[in-house]
Amino acid sequence: MALGRWAIASGVKNDHGLKRPERPALAGHARLFVHPAYQRLVVNEPFIKRFIPFLIILFVLALALMRVIALYDIRQDISDAGQAKLSLIAKSVATDLFDTDQIQTKSPEVMQGELETSAPPDAAKTGRLVLAVNSEEKIVAAVPPQPDLLNRYLDDWMGPGQPLTTLGERAGVLQLTLPSGEDVIATVYNGKNSAGSIAVVQPVSSLYSGWRRQVSRETIVFIATSIVLVILGFAFHAQAARAQEADSIYLETETRFHMALRRGRSGLWDWDLSRGAIFWSQSMFEILGLAPRDALLSIREVAQLVNPEDTDLIELANGLVRTGEGQVDREFRMRHADGHWVWVRARAEVVLDKQDDPHLVGIAVDVTEQKRMAEASRMADLRLRDAIEAISEAFVLWDASDRLVMCNSKYQQLYGLPDNLVRPGTAYEEIVSGGRRPIIANAFPASGSDVGARSLEARLDDGRWLQINERRTKDGGFVSVGTDITTLKENEKQLLENERALTDTVADLRHSRQQLEKQAQQLVDLAEKYAEEKNKAEDASRIKSEFLANVSHELRTPLNAIIGFSEMMLSGVFGDLGDEKYAEYCRDIRESGRFLLSIISDILDMARLESGRLDLAPEIIEVGNLVAEAVVSHADEAERGHVQIMTDVVPELVFQADRKAVRQILFNLVSNAIKFTPSGGAVKVSASRMKDGVCLMVEDTGIGIPQTAVAKLGRPFEQVQSQMTRNHKGSGLGLAIARSLAVLHGGYMEIASAEGVGTKISVFMPMRPQQPPKASAAA
Repeated sequence: MALGRWAIASGVKNDHGLKRPERPALAGHARLFVHPAYQRLVVNEPFIKRFIPFLIILFVLALALMRVIALYDIRQDISDAGQAKLSLIAKSVATDLFDTDQIQTKSPEVMQGELETSAPPDAAKTGRLVLAVNSEEKIVAAVPPQPDLLNRYLDDWMGPGQPLTTLGERAGVLQLTLPSGEDVIATVYNGKNSAGSIAVVQPVSSLYSGWRRQVSRETIVFIATSIVLVILGFAFHAQAARAQEADSIYLETETRFHMALRRGRSGLWDWDLSRGAIFWSQSMFEILGLAPRDALLSIREVAQLVNPEDTDLIELANGLVRTGEGQVDREFRMRHADGHWVWVRARAEVVLDKQDDPHLVGIAVDVTEQKRMAEASRMADLRLRDAIEAISEAFVLWDASDRLVMCNSKYQQLYGLPDNLVRPGTAYEEIVSGGRRPIIANAFPASGSDVGARSLEARLDDGRWLQINERRTKDGGFVSVGTDITTLKENEKQLLENERALTDTVADLRHSRQQLEKQAQQLVDLAEKYAEEKNKAEDASRIKSEFLANVSHELRTPLNAIIGFSEMMLSGVFGDLGDEKYAEYCRDIRESGRFLLSIISDILDMARLESGRLDLAPEIIEVGNLVAEAVVSHADEAERGHVQIMTDVVPELVFQADRKAVRQILFNLVSNAIKFTPSGGAVKVSASRMKDGVCLMVEDTGIGIPQTAVAKLGRPFEQVQSQMTRNHKGSGLGLAIARSLAVLHGGYMEIASAEGVGTKISVFMPMRPQQPPKASAAA
């Protein structure tokens, strides 16, 4: 029968072997909860920390403002009292000094004595100066005596244009700056019948000297007070920071404690055996999916959560009392809030507090996952055994002491082992001696970086081959897998035979490769001969160009003489030729010479272009003027052939190029167009702006060119021969020169023609010359 609650407590008290904690174990669970007033202080402490410096600053500013206002009032009172004092002194002295006699009848010594007698005793204090001035505005006496001021005009000393010297006492007391630069307050009081006047002057610095000392004292007191307040503020802030840091450390420690319990799926228990009250940490509620509670739990509430099949809490407590063990280590199930069971392992110890009340204090760990993993491990072990048994290879596992852990039936069959040997724990030597021994054919380290791993090839006595792979396990044992490779061995034998055949084939291929190398060497020799012949051809072309240039240059001199002499004979410089036939012959000589000279000039230009000796001289070209020049130059030729010339040029179209070269391009194209356009036809010269250059285009309605012959045009000395073009003279260099000059500028030429319709030649020129390599220009 279970003992009652008090019986448990009394039984535990009589056990003197129980431990006592240094501090009370839950001596009043109310200490676990923060006091409400302190909690409110902790909540409002950040606002107080921010408010205290503001209050200090506000107090210091208010104190400073009050003292500034008070000092300003004191200064104003000092100023008013000083001005009143000056007025009283001036009036008193003027009344006594100018009552009867005129000031001019008295000597300076007398005036000095009377002024000292009339002046009040404190008239010269705090730097005040009393001056007696006669009717001529000259200073005749001074208190205290000022010899350097006697016989000086008051206007000179005070400064010209002062209201005090003109208005006297009606001007009152004024603050002014003397010519010497000193700031003073002064007043002037006139005597009776304009006999003279009294001037009283006091420096501003001496007037406020006492006030400045008071300001210094007040400033020192204010600074000291401010420093004390700031020190008190910093002390408060430091104390608050220490308190906050202590609270932070406490909260961090508490957080880490609860986090450790939560991460470890653990809960803290404190069972007051004498009162039957149980304290749980928040993590314990989380393990069971219950809402955390600050109140203590009763033993009845906890007992309802424990599975009665596993343990009885009351019986557990009675057992502790009867046995006197004082320690608990049990696993039992507790009901989760969702309804499922949670496995808990409780470890606790009975301790006494200062009142000798027993407490069962310990932790409860959620071991549900461990239970689940143990069950999963058991099932995995069963599946592993089934899988090992199902594989077709022979499998065996040995421990670090070379004893059998497990093997499958395939291993037992291959080695012919009896059932009494294939039991876990059997030594390796017993199994080797009890079964058949394979013949080891090859042994070599297994691929990979595993230390101690190896691979064997063995042949059994029945002719079968095995590949045995062995690997060390982490605990020092090793695992061995034997695979039947009989089929692979047969395939290997066949592969060896195929390799011999392949070797013979490779020898044949090597012989064929030698033949190919010989042919390749012959090709290399042919290539070298081709390169040599190419160089010879290029040298011949260069020699040809130089020869044409030299011949053209030599022919121009006699031709110029022939043309010149023919023109002189036609003009009759040295007399009439006589017969008209001579004149006709001279004209034929001149025209033939000119035609031959133009051909030679074209040949010379072509030779220069091919040799690359033509240099460009770029300049800004106005396209409209150049087109107009070309039209005018060929107007007679067009008129003779009854060909109409039209132009279409974009206004203000300019670009940079060699003017002579562009003129020659345009003249050659227009001349060709007129030459091959029949009577009644038309030639159109146009120029337009492109994206990055200029397009010059000459279009005619001439005989046209067959498509098969378009590719020939633009080559040196090439002409398209037809029934109509045979009657036209020419060297065939016009288009070639035009194309070469365009390429020399970095442009190009395009020819579009249709037989019987006409020809359109377009030359594209860049905005600035982009001279290509000489080889390209010559091409």
